[in-house]
Amino acid sequence: MTGGDRAAPRASRQTRLTRREKAAIIVRLLVNGGAKLPLAEWSDRMQTDLTHAMGKLRMVDRDTLSEVIAEFEAELDSVGLCFPGAMEGALGLLDGHISPLTAARLRREAGVAAKGDPWERISGLDADKLLPVLEEESVEVGAVVLAKLSTTKAAELLGKLPGEKARRITHAMSRTGRVGPETVARIGITLSAQFDAQPVTAFDGGPVERVAAVLNFSPSGTRDDVLKGLEEDDAEFAEQVKKAIFTFLNIADRLAARDVPKITRGIDQAVLVTALAAATSEEAARSRDHILNNMSKRMADSLREEMAELGKVKDKEGEEAMTEVVAEIRRLEADGEIILLSPDDDED
Repeated sequence: MTGGDRAAPRASRQTRLTRREKAAIIVRLLVNGGAKLPLAEWSDRMQTDLTHAMGKLRMVDRDTLSEVIAEFEAELDSVGLCFPGAMEGALGLLDGHISPLTAARLRREAGVAAKGDPWERISGLDADKLLPVLEEESVEVGAVVLAKLSTTKAAELLGKLPGEKARRITHAMSRTGRVGPETVARIGITLSAQFDAQPVTAFDGGPVERVAAVLNFSPSGTRDDVLKGLEEDDAEFAEQVKKAIFTFLNIADRLAARDVPKITRGIDQAVLVTALAAATSEEAARSRDHILNNMSKRMADSLREEMAELGKVKDKEGEEAMTEVVAEIRRLEADGEIILLSPDDDED
């Protein structure tokens, strides 16, 4: 070694390591072993300190490494329980265990956003919740949002925007390549905080869905009277409710032919026979024939024979049976086993 050369700094037992440097050694060891560490969840200051500590270290001899590992293991063994240490972490830990109302209030009071990558949360939101952001924010922010979403959701959102706004945002997307990661992260945090600040609603669904759900299982006479009253008071709301309602009469138009065998398997045959036998009106007969015509001929013939033997069905018994058929269809839809057709769609 020449006089101008200098030996690389070496961490040894004679060198007093700081806790940050010891942490850097452990992180380096774990990363070498292929561990995926959640360092991105650390605060910016902690990540910066770790990086600086790593930058100062060069080589660590085996004895020093053994001492650092032994000290780290001893600290782990002495830990009985570990808490997040901050309101953000505590809220993330209790997510799903405390009420949404309490969680929202605590977030507002503490001024913290939801835990984790804000863009991951934003990407999981419905298009209808994201639409106001694109309508109210600048085209540059809208372009960043679309660029971070899946192509399917981005296309859906673009289709809901007015033509001029959609064109401006699309053009702005051509400039997102020059946006730095810090800016994108800051936009995500800001938008996520806006969603956190939105008031928690007392009901899961909207008013249309709630009214339709009640009318789905109401007697037909009651349902008709309510819809008539709604049409007189608020024709637009009444029309939305009509589209959301699904009753026995809607089976012919909204239940795909391929799904008929699925619904008949989960309904007691006596109930199905009663419902079909009670379907004597012109509208109900369409749904009855839709069911019978899209099952095996042997089963359809068997059901027709039982319907003939049953004869005339009392109105109350018929409605109860039809309600059970509708309930089974709704259950299968909720489980994702069938998809009901939109009132405005063809089966194809």
